[in-house]
Amino acid sequence: MSDRALAPVLDLPGSESTAARHMILNMGPQHPATHGVLRLVVELDGEVIVSVKPQIGYLHTGIEKTCEAKFYQQVVPLTDRINYLDTFSNNLCYCLAVEKLLGLEIPERAQWIRVLLTELSRLNSHLIWLGTHAMDIGALTVFLYTFREREEILRLFEAVAGQRMMASYFRIGGLSMEPPLDFFDRVQAFIRTFPEKIDEYSNLLTGNPIFINRLKGVGYLSAADAIALGVSGPPLRASGVDFDLRRDMPYSSYEKFQFQVPVSTDGDCWARYLVRLIEMRESVKIIQQALDGMPDGPVKADAPKVVLPDREKMKTQMEALIHHFKIVTEGFNVPAGEVYQGIECGHGQMGYYVVSDGSAKPYRVHMRYPSFPTLQAIETMCKGRLIADLVAVIGSIDIVLGEIDR
Repeated sequence: MSDRALAPVLDLPGSESTAARHMILNMGPQHPATHGVLRLVVELDGEVIVSVKPQIGYLHTGIEKTCEAKFYQQVVPLTDRINYLDTFSNNLCYCLAVEKLLGLEIPERAQWIRVLLTELSRLNSHLIWLGTHAMDIGALTVFLYTFREREEILRLFEAVAGQRMMASYFRIGGLSMEPPLDFFDRVQAFIRTFPEKIDEYSNLLTGNPIFINRLKGVGYLSAADAIALGVSGPPLRASGVDFDLRRDMPYSSYEKFQFQVPVSTDGDCWARYLVRLIEMRESVKIIQQALDGMPDGPVKADAPKVVLPDREKMKTQMEALIHHFKIVTEGFNVPAGEVYQGIECGHGQMGYYVVSDGSAKPYRVHMRYPSFPTLQAIETMCKGRLIADLVAVIGSIDIVLGEIDR
């Protein structure tokens, strides 16, 4: 028999069972317009949380299995749909993994543009987190402010890729095309004013006594628990672990950029808020460095049997036309082997494990996204707290259900 079944038997006659006083409450599943289709089974003793059990799977797509039926280049648009708030990071991680298997050398200009766009994508992700997190607590105005700047970022994405959200702009071997002529000027205009916008968010929230009281000391996660549970990204750094893949295991030329990794030892919701706020300022510095030092050169690797040729060449060169036809209709073979590539996205450590059997389609694609291990830490952060604190904790960990229900 379970402990709960035995509890009424073990209680003294006339005493009320502790388990009998507990209430089981379902939070969710919520609409995708909130933090995703998530259901939390919460056990309460009055308003005090006894346990929190996440129930996932409402958004399952089978996307990892779908990758096995696609050519390598056809997987890129699938990655956009997993973390739909940080799409360029999805593209980058997958492309880097396949490029490792192929042994491709990516032009420096393509690498720097990738860095610029993934940092813009990080800003996009953090802005959505900040607006929705503040709205959860009751600060509705901040949501309107953050979406004002997010709209500017989406316009930049549309200019470079033709898509506001699901960009699919990165390619195995580089980029799909050179950015528009005025693109870098538009990015410069955006980041020139963006630090002032961060100041506005901070003025609204950082000194707000209600916001402070709802977050400070709430949802504590120790460094040891964060590491044991596989937590990464801002929640890990907010618990005192100084680790960022961009700095510690650099990729795509990140070793050439100077930036600080914000760390806090408080481990609560307030620390996670401050860490992300500082991260946005650091992303602006990285983007500025990318604009100032942008190298010249091509944006695609010199690999005609892997990378689609320019359309102008297809109009004049029969060989380019043949390569285009064969890549699109037959794909390209990737040497047999397996590889893992990790990057630092807005939510934490993202990783792609790709296995090739030598054909034009991946034998296996496994995606390691940060929201799944972060979600399993929610009980550790909430046990013994009030039910109202659970809302603050969910917002502070910044999960995306597309990452969890693959």
